[in-house]
Amino acid sequence: MPAPLIGVLALQGDVREHLRALEYAGAVATAIRRPAELARVDGLVLPGGESTTMAKLAAAFDLLEPLRERVRAGMPAYGSCAGMILLADRILDGTADQQTIGGLDVAVRRNAFGRQVDSFEGDVTIAGFDDGPVHAVFIRAPWVEKAGDTVEVLARLGTAVRSLASGEGPGEAAGRIVAVRQDQLLVTSFHPELTGDTRVHKMFVGMVRDFS
Repeated sequence: MPAPLIGVLALQGDVREHLRALEYAGAVATAIRRPAELARVDGLVLPGGESTTMAKLAAAFDLLEPLRERVRAGMPAYGSCAGMILLADRILDGTADQQTIGGLDVAVRRNAFGRQVDSFEGDVTIAGFDDGPVHAVFIRAPWVEKAGDTVEVLARLGTAVRSLASGEGPGEAAGRIVAVRQDQLLVTSFHPELTGDTRVHKMFVGMVRDFS
């Protein structure tokens, strides 16, 4: 089977890191900025960045509706951090004009862990990863406040994470949902593309193959 063609929405955010991780994971990766480019891919990554800015740019580039249509039609999509917000059906603490692509039956709390200075990292255990936890980096990260009945919770925040600024643990945030999957949609609160661990991307490449 040929390598799947997977796009990375390249309007804002950590695009190059995702392109590199997808290539390591066995996909052919390409940047997506136009509807014609979106129409060619087998799956799509929505990177970290600023969710409101990304949605506004998608609308300005006439990409927002095509993104919604392709997700509704069953295109596999993976969202990290801001991408989690963009794929969520419901946003908590969003702006008044917040737009999303939707498709994922979750309520996501925007900037749930605090500001940039509240960024943190640590090991997160992901369901199905038998070869050890993922070292996760959280930057102005959201969390899943509520997941629908058909949503599989893959990971919750454990106690082995520490603030990059203070060195403190997760406190009341421990136990929050930070990774879920629903059919062909996958999201994480954290940024696996920043650590060199490509297991999340390999999981997504496998999903794209399964749904192609």
